[in-house]
Amino acid sequence: MNHPDIDFEDEYDLHIEGEFISPEGGEYQPAVDPATGGPFTSVAVGTPADIDRAVSVARTAAAQWRDVPAAERGRLVHRVGELIDSHAEELAAIESKDQGKPLSQARSDVAGAQRYFEYYAGAADKLEGRSVPAGPDQVDFTVREPYGVSAQVTPWNFPGNLFARGVAPALVAGNAVVVKPAPQTALSTLSLAELCTEAGLPDGVVNVVTGPGDSTGEALVSHPDVDTITFTGSVDTGQRIMKEAAETVTPVTLELGGKNPAIVFPDADLDAVADHITTAIFTNAGQVCSAADRLLVHETVHDELLDRIVAIAERYDIGPGWSDPDLGPLVSEAHFHRVREYIESGRNEGATLLTGGEAPERPGYFVEPTVFTDVTPAMRIAQEEIFGPVLSVFRFTEEQEAIELANGVDYGLTAGVFTNNLARAHRLTRTLEAGTVYVNTWFGDTTQTPFGGYKQSGIGREKGLEALDSYLQTKNIAIGLEDETDSLPGA
Repeated sequence: MNHPDIDFEDEYDLHIEGEFISPEGGEYQPAVDPATGGPFTSVAVGTPADIDRAVSVARTAAAQWRDVPAAERGRLVHRVGELIDSHAEELAAIESKDQGKPLSQARSDVAGAQRYFEYYAGAADKLEGRSVPAGPDQVDFTVREPYGVSAQVTPWNFPGNLFARGVAPALVAGNAVVVKPAPQTALSTLSLAELCTEAGLPDGVVNVVTGPGDSTGEALVSHPDVDTITFTGSVDTGQRIMKEAAETVTPVTLELGGKNPAIVFPDADLDAVADHITTAIFTNAGQVCSAADRLLVHETVHDELLDRIVAIAERYDIGPGWSDPDLGPLVSEAHFHRVREYIESGRNEGATLLTGGEAPERPGYFVEPTVFTDVTPAMRIAQEEIFGPVLSVFRFTEEQEAIELANGVDYGLTAGVFTNNLARAHRLTRTLEAGTVYVNTWFGDTTQTPFGGYKQSGIGREKGLEALDSYLQTKNIAIGLEDETDSLPGA
């Protein structure tokens, strides 16, 4: 059933040049409610011709948008944030229905989207170059200029929030954008694009072309008139995008997967750790790239901590997002089967299932919060990103053993340390191979903190002021100075 406050359209079109238009091929695909497994609307399937049109209008708009005074760009971007705030409940209901997440989590995501537009709006008139001391015969300085057309391919786990995370800094830097959202969860992106138009952004500055990655997405990232690419998603897709981008030598920012370790020492507050870890692995049904999906526990507190975690997990209320449960469904039938296959793999490889592991007898794509212990590094659930509510637990004895376990995967997105020993905490923050290291917390980053990965977890940084580096290029200007005094009349 629909959220009581939302009447969904029968069809959702593309959003190009400030208006909704039908796709060139006339094709639409169903949008499925993850809580029921049934379709509730349909979304346009963009073609390469639609991508051509969107990139073309974005290029024209970018040439004009870059010349809008920085302070005015900032005011318009801030206005988008104000409109998100005034439509927050509607956007949260759309996100909860389309993606499946609990309504309270969707509300938090929308608040985060609003904050991105607010935060980056304040940076618009502060994108300064620098003076270079090149000597008395030359004035040398740098300016920071937009790339032009930014292609953004966003994922299905936080669609509206990650639209804002990429679009806001791109706009502030003076770029126009073409966004290709995940086909499973396009509705909040289309709503946000409409709010961008309502806020007064020039037509063509924000465009959305919906459709699958292997056709619509590939047409976008391989387009010769795209100037920079931002992608959040799997390593496999990121690698394919890098190959496409290499053909046109287009810069990429990639935020890819994670297999994130949380290390717990005996002196940690176990009640607090249990709360942090269950939040960090079961939020959004574990469909979070920075989830704490590997728990490394000192052997002296292993059983005590696991008792606390299992007790919390077994109290979880599971249900459709609109009822605001503790745990909603996985996003799609395909992903549901993928997560179930990983759980079966854990069983077959000899891990001990402490709790969960089953799909409740109900419609939709639900999986119980699941905890495995006796996990060893060679197991698939120890090495591969599951992207579901599945926690893999390891024992360790010595600090160095924990470090080697933590760093012993191909990913390096986030990591965490739980200890009251300050020297140990500092030591581990230096040795853990991750773009973000939490100490005695998880999800402690904010809009202003840079986020990205080491190793196969990505290239570049999103969030914070560092995100602007993905949307600005530096031009150096050198001006030679000649003394022309002797050529003046009367000299």
